[in-house]
This record gives sequence, C-alpha cells and structure tokens, in this order.
Amino acid sequence: MSQRNGTVVCPGTYDPVTLGHLDIITRTSNVFDKVVVGVVNNPLRKNKTLFTAEERKGFIETAVADLANVEVKIFSTLLVEFARENGAHAIVKGMRAISDFEYEFEMAQLNRKLDPGIESIYVIASPHYSFLSSTGVKEMATFGGDVSDLVPAPVAGALAERLSGR
Repeated sequence: MSQRNGTVVCPGTYDPVTLGHLDIITRTSNVFDKVVVGVVNNPLRKNKTLFTAEERKGFIETAVADLANVEVKIFSTLLVEFARENGAHAIVKGMRAISDFEYEFEMAQLNRKLDPGIESIYVIASPHYSFLSSTGVKEMATFGGDVSDLVPAPVAGALAERLSGR
C-alpha cells in the first residue's frame, strides 16, 4: 500500500506481547503514518498482569525497534481519551476469530458513543496467528511448554524465569 493516513492507536494489555500482536502492529504501521501502541496499565478484564506495564512496554519497544513510525505508551484512561491525547482518529485492534467479535462490537459501540470522531478498525489475524492469545502463551509456559515460536525471544526468556517457580 502506498497511501498512509494519520495516527492510530493499537491498545492492549500485551501480557505478554505475542508474535500475533506484533503482526497486527507491523501491518498497521504499513498503512498509517504513526502507530501508538497503548499498553493498558490496570486492565479491568484481568485480575493481575504477569508483567508490569513498564516491562510490557519494554518488550514491545524492543520488538518494534525497526518500525520508525511506532511508539509505545502506557495509559490508564479511557481508550478514546488516550486516542485524543495522541491525535489519533482511529483505534486499530486485531480480530482472531468470531469469538472476539461480540466483545469488540460492544466496545466499538461504547467508544463511538464517547467520541463519534474516532473510528474502530479491525485487522483480521494472519492465519498463522489466529489461535494465539497471551493467556494461552502463559498457560503453556506455566507448564514448561515451548513458546519460543509464539513470542519474541526476550519474552520467552522472561516467561521462563517468571513462571519457573509455579
């Protein structure tokens, strides 16, 4: 694609970041001028994160270091507020399967109510990553499964270290 348009945010918990997340971020960076990856500081849907927001931000920054138009920030506000603060006119999220649709549809409608000027855009996961979730990766790593082909190398190492005592 040769046309790129403005700034977008790619929000998520990224606990941990997976190669599926990075695929969505990379593909989005090929379409938009600037991609702000928003790391949710205190996610409501998850009790506690395995990695701190700073650790998650660092993993992503390392993984996207070669993407000049990608910036990673931590946020603790409403998503539409974060988008406005960063001059974004769209929120980009990955969609793996039909099971993601119901939740994402509801969130898109709520975000639209809060700010109709910020669009929700969904990027369909590449087939290779359509099964991949942070939760699944953590479960595999907890029981000693090899996750090296699912996450960046620094994340695989950190998972092994963090979960070794469980």
